Amino acid sequence: MNAALRRCLTFPARLLRWLVIGLIQFYRGAISPLFPPSCRYTPTCSQYAIEAIRIHGLLRGGWLALRRLSRCHPWGGHGYDPVPPKK
Repeated sequence: MNAALRRCLTFPARLLRWLVIGLIQFYRGAISPLFPPSCRYTPTCSQYAIEAIRIHGLLRGGWLALRRLSRCHPWGGHGYDPVPPKK
């Protein structure tokens, strides 16, 4: 596959990734300040989601972010939980 065709095929994926990260950043700037801090992990769940999507892409990064959100509750874990490195 030539480079021009590859760029055309990856543009929608990059656009969707940019849109999802933008929505997370909107949440961090406009909605999150309305509530008291409640994330039990470092980095915060929203920062983790952004990093995971940037490192692993939308599908795997989104899955990692959903797994992290499912662990963020009063009876879940806490502490430092970084995004795993890309294999």
